[in-house]
Amino acid sequence: MPIFTALHPFVLASSSPRRQRFFADLGIEFTVAGSGEECLPETGENPAAFAGRAALIKARFAACSAPEAVVIGADTVVSLDGEIFGKPRDATHALHMLSCLNNRAHDVISACAVIVPASARPAEEIFCIGRARVAFWDIPLAALEAYANSEEPADKAGAYAIQGQGAFLVREAHGSISAVVGLPLAELLEVLLRRRLLAAAPER
Repeated sequence: MPIFTALHPFVLASSSPRRQRFFADLGIEFTVAGSGEECLPETGENPAAFAGRAALIKARFAACSAPEAVVIGADTVVSLDGEIFGKPRDATHALHMLSCLNNRAHDVISACAVIVPASARPAEEIFCIGRARVAFWDIPLAALEAYANSEEPADKAGAYAIQGQGAFLVREAHGSISAVVGLPLAELLEVLLRRRLLAAAPER
């Protein structure tokens, strides 16, 4: 049974099956649009600022082909002592990221940019962000190598998926778990409900 109802056409500017699953599980109708090329952080850029900028670039790209829709772009980064970890290039890069995170705590930041069309009055761009502090335990190198060589790390910020096999890496996590998966869900829903772009589904 749907939990929420979209009051306008929704477009998710993301090919991530995890983000799409969040919307589908809540019963929110949406379409998926391309988000353009991945952008890279600028030298010294704050991780949260970069995540927000990347989310907005994705949303604006998708909005060009859906001017009457509410367009949502999202981006997730892992940050260790201010260094931004995006998606790994290959298994070797994934192992490097995992080794850096091993037996340490790091931050996961997911940002959303919501582009509201003029038809929803007023047209505007809204941001929201979710954060979590995640700690790995002291994982044996052989286990890190095996995981890095699996298919799972390929499209994940920081080279791991807390909702998948990568759950074994995590000793503890504090904050928004949905942000670690890839979408600051509570923060986004608050924005959409407050702006009356979304409503709780009526009882049947």
